Amino acid sequence: MPNDAKPLPPANLILRHESDAARERSACGHRYRLLSRGDEDVAAWAHAVDIDGAKPHYHKIATELYYVLEGEGSVMLDGEERAVRKGSMVHIPPGVVHGAVGNMRLLVVGIPDIDDSDVYYV
Repeated sequence: MPNDAKPLPPANLILRHESDAARERSACGHRYRLLSRGDEDVAAWAHAVDIDGAKPHYHKIATELYYVLEGEGSVMLDGEERAVRKGSMVHIPPGVVHGAVGNMRLLVVGIPDIDDSDVYYV
């Protein structure tokens, strides 16, 4: 007889709405920690970020992905300015000095989970 039982979801299954995450200052503006420090066994973190005075910085370990949810502006990548708009995706490997300006809301994903000790300002 086949086993029709569904497997149990993993213990680290997380569903979080932006309104349940505190708004806080970050290197790029203001963020909402959707998946982040304090969440156990996550492979990456994900923050919704409203760009506001991003400070140029880099990471020695983590890769970041920027996905533009709303608005437009530009990202600085090792001193080169690149225009972005709603729907743009930017892959930022470790060591690349980066920042963003404009009127934008981003989904920022850090792989692996970026610790504050892996943020270096220039």
